[in-house]
Amino acid sequence: MPTTKQPDFLSIEEYLSGEQHSETKHEYVDGQVYAMAGASVNHNTISVNVVTEFKMHLKNSPCRPFTSDMKVKTSTGNYRYPDVLVVCDDNFIDNG
Repeated sequence: MPTTKQPDFLSIEEYLSGEQHSETKHEYVDGQVYAMAGASVNHNTISVNVVTEFKMHLKNSPCRPFTSDMKVKTSTGNYRYPDVLVVCDDNFIDNG
């Protein structure tokens, strides 16, 4: 009977360590790591437009919009790179 190879599980520590030295961004989902693909011109245009609208709307606010270069830890312990992110508390920003 053929067997299927189980995917390799990566710890959060291994993921974060690898991500520091990688030229490619990866998302971490339930122990699996997925390389982020490049985005299309239309995708980037939409993201820039959304960030611009947020920036204008948040003027004189403690909140700031960010683009997809900001890694986010979700409530389930996964790590994602959302296209657009708004942060209202600097304690949530990882400068490392």
